[in-house]
Amino acid sequence: MTINPNRPSSAFDNLGFKNTIQMLKDEIKALYLEDQVPWVIGYSGGKDSTAVLQLVWLALQELEPHQREKQVHVISTDTLVENPIVAAWVTQSLINMKEAADEQELPVAPHRLTPEVKDTFWVNLIGRGYPAPRHKFRWCTERLKIQPSNNFITNVVRTNGEAILVLGTRKAESSIRSHRMTEQEKTRLRDRLSPNASLPNCLIYSPVEDWSNDDVWLFLMQVRNPWGYNNKDLLTMYQGASPDGECPLVVDTSTPSCGDSRFGCWVCTLVEKDKSMSAMVQNDEEKEWMEPLLQLRNELDFRGEEKKEIERGRRDFRRMRGHVQLFHNQALHGPYTQKAREGWLERVLEAQMEVRASGPPEVAAIELITMAELHEIRRIWVIDKHELEDSLPRIYEAITEEPFPGDLVDSNLVFGLKEMRLLQEKCGDDTLHYEMTRALLDIEQGYQTKVRRSGLFNALEEAIRKGFYENKEDAENRVRAHQKAIEDAKKEHRIGLRDPYIREISMVEEAPETYETTDQLSLLQDDQDE
Repeated sequence: MTINPNRPSSAFDNLGFKNTIQMLKDEIKALYLEDQVPWVIGYSGGKDSTAVLQLVWLALQELEPHQREKQVHVISTDTLVENPIVAAWVTQSLINMKEAADEQELPVAPHRLTPEVKDTFWVNLIGRGYPAPRHKFRWCTERLKIQPSNNFITNVVRTNGEAILVLGTRKAESSIRSHRMTEQEKTRLRDRLSPNASLPNCLIYSPVEDWSNDDVWLFLMQVRNPWGYNNKDLLTMYQGASPDGECPLVVDTSTPSCGDSRFGCWVCTLVEKDKSMSAMVQNDEEKEWMEPLLQLRNELDFRGEEKKEIERGRRDFRRMRGHVQLFHNQALHGPYTQKAREGWLERVLEAQMEVRASGPPEVAAIELITMAELHEIRRIWVIDKHELEDSLPRIYEAITEEPFPGDLVDSNLVFGLKEMRLLQEKCGDDTLHYEMTRALLDIEQGYQTKVRRSGLFNALEEAIRKGFYENKEDAENRVRAHQKAIEDAKKEHRIGLRDPYIREISMVEEAPETYETTDQLSLLQDDQDE
């Protein structure tokens, strides 16, 4: 085979394209037949996972029917905030996959995985009040992507004792990925299988680890998709997601491919800009219906001083649990306030209505936020946060002009909007006093229906501690005074650091990074960016 010395190296150089593919299929067949350990293929609908699944599928086709005994699971995690174009592509691909596997008598079982409703993006942001994710407070990835897939794999391991995870990871994706995969090679238990550090009894197999972007596209364009999907449509989707609109058909590896396009969550604020969705809107008039999603995503992102100032106004000066913490002598901002969370719900529903009205027929019933999420958000607001106004149904009906489906969150609730308006009128502009009194009323009423009332006084004390401040300045002054008293006492050796509240203050002043992975948080790391 003659190789052009001016082009990058290819995984097909040594044996040629056809022989390399056959060698990989033979390797896959040998590994498949070696034991009874089930396989789990990670499938995102992108080029790499499509190439890996296609290789495995073609290898299984070459086996005799009686040899195809071992189950091959194909898992695809839908975060519920995926790029709508990609989400629709993957969903239809899984449907085609199931039909083709049954027809061809292959042991391939596709699974669409989603996060538990309590872990979804909107339940955490609108329901609990978590600010949009940032690199130092990346609360989304674990909940939306990692947990659903890990739970599935863990169940497979629990049932079978072991699992082989087949991935489309490649060394050429990044230097970090290349280093990690090279290190994994050193710990391989048998040829081509590496242990997974986070999943016990799970081995990793990466058939295309040495392929380049161009190799992947060359394979996808030269070999027909075996479950009936059109790989050229996949190429077109990548082309539309490239900022310059260019995505050349790869006939050799001397030209760059569009393999660097990235699809992900349309709400993602871990990047400065959603380049793929922006490019789709820019390159295709038929995709301009996604513009409301881009606008909402940009509102969630609070980079820049002007946006940061707006963001500070949306967030409580107290932490998630109601206490106040200082950093650089200023109160750290906590979760979104009730008003801000209601505003985000309005924006999501407005964007949903805009997309339904301006988009093509296939998105006429799109759900940017699911009904299950709306019910969970409503429960959190009313039950966990004591927001007895129960504003979600009214917001939903005002935006959608449809009645909100569902009964009362709690049939034992005595107080509602009418009573809360009277209370608010009495409290005037004293929002903290209103919120504290509302919480006390709800807590006392809730305990009246219980046989045992243990815990009542602790709950009442917690509500009072959260709301007894006059305002933000009063809260900051109290914490400063408390800190000074602690420092004075420490100097006189009268107390140590055994008290948890004292220890907490010390940690905030001296080592804020220790809070990085704390749940419920303290929402601390994100605040330090401000």
